[in-house]
Formats: sequence, C-alpha cells, structure tokens
Amino acid sequence: MLTRPAGKGAHIIVLGNEKGGSGKSTTAMHIIMGLVEQGRSVAAIDLDSRQRTLSRYLENRNAHALEKSLDLALPLIRTLHKSKANLIDSAEAEERANFTETLAELSVAHDVVVIDCPGSDTYMARLAHSVADTIVTPLNDSFVDLDLLARVNRDSYEVETPSLYAEMVWEARKRRAMADRGQIDWIVMRNRVATLNARNKARVEKVLAKLARRIGFRFVPGLSERVVYREMFLKGLTLVDLRQKPNTKGGLTMSEVAARQELRQLVMALNLPPVKEPMELVQEA
Repeated sequence: MLTRPAGKGAHIIVLGNEKGGSGKSTTAMHIIMGLVEQGRSVAAIDLDSRQRTLSRYLENRNAHALEKSLDLALPLIRTLHKSKANLIDSAEAEERANFTETLAELSVAHDVVVIDCPGSDTYMARLAHSVADTIVTPLNDSFVDLDLLARVNRDSYEVETPSLYAEMVWEARKRRAMADRGQIDWIVMRNRVATLNARNKARVEKVLAKLARRIGFRFVPGLSERVVYREMFLKGLTLVDLRQKPNTKGGLTMSEVAARQELRQLVMALNLPPVKEPMELVQEA
C-alpha cells in the first residue's frame, strides 16, 4: 500500500480518467495556472510519457517566454516514464520507487502538486489516484464519455452498474482511508458543454446527478468548447495570461471573458485550503 509523503506536504490533485480526448491535459494546465494566480506554489507530474501533452504545453510556454522576453510563471514539471523491465513485479517496483521519490520531492517544496494521468489504466495512474486529495475527471458532455463512469440503460436511462474506472476510484478511496484515514474528493467536470439546452444535455445531467449520489462524486461545469483553448497551446498560454491586448480597444472578447469566468469557477470548485500567508521578509542589518 502506497503512503503519502511524510508531513503535511502538498495538496495532491490528480487529473484522471481512462479515455482520451476529454481535455484532461488542457484542464490540468489551466488548473495549475489558476492556482498560481491565487499565489500558490504549484508543481506538476506528467504520467503520460508517450503523449507528453502537459509537458509539451509547459515547454511551449518556456520557449515563448524566452522568444518574446516575457515574464511568465513557469511551474516545475517532472515527466515519469514507464519501466522497460520485462517482469511485471520488477517494472512496478521501479515505477513505484520513481513515483514515490518524485512526489516526495515536489510535495516538500510546493503547496499543490497536479498529476496528469494518461487516458488508460496504468500502474502509476493507480498509484496517483491512491494518494490524491482531489481527483478531477473531465468528461465530454455525451453518453460516450459517461460510459467511463457507469453503464446506462438504453431505454430508461437508469444507471445499471458503475464502470471499471469508477470501481478503481472507489478502491483508491478505500486504500487512502486505510493508509492515513484521509478522504479523496472526487470531482467530475463536464467539459465542452453545449451552449444550447439540448435534450441530450439534459439527459446527461440527470444521469450524472443519480450517479453522483450512488458512487459519491461532485459534478461541476468545466470548460466549454471554445477556439481560444486550442489557439493557446502552441505558445503555452492559458486564460490566466489573457490581459489587456495591444489593439485599439485593448480589451478581451466576450468569449475570452466568459472562458476566464469558467476557469475561476472551476478553481473555486476545487475547495482547496486557503492560501498560506506569505512569510515576512527579514532585512539583514
């Protein structure tokens, strides 16, 4: 059983599900920068060593800052790779040691550690879930993605059984409680929510409400489908970086204003402990 780093350490937020294309890494990046904007010290771990989307996002940010001489916050990130050992036991032992060491290092020096998991079931992803304080599961607003959480009756839209991922989170919660009596706050966020109040949208919301009561998660609005998210990746920018723009009006578009409000609401929904008071600087005589 994996235990958390000794001491109070950082608040650990895990972005996880077992389906790609839900906006997990984009959400992770925006949560990171939203927390930095609050004055928190944030580090990240990228467990998707194949895609490396979050790692590349921050690499693009660093390159853009250097090219344009911009003073951009650059959170520390570690990318952890799968073991190449042939035996499963050896591979898991190596991955466990790497994960534990990295998490301990980052937890000591930061208020929050955000862990971005791959869109598949891996050993390190399960380790990350078992030590989380908060799990954030982005879902597209459709029954295709909802199938990640539960099997739904095609006629009545009643929840039949939880899915494999929901069962994995349940097991992670039990392991966390046994390890240190800690609790995991599970948040399901609906990404790319349609602006129109379509019948499918209403049905998804109804099923989520039932499922939340049954398996114990909170669901919150996520990030809508907006062009602005896709445009910012190459420069490593986020909604937090959108300020007054150098044009004649000098303001943000309505879409950008709405997107920033979505991000603020998401960060607030995390319900993290208050930001620590900054230490007073002591001047040397």
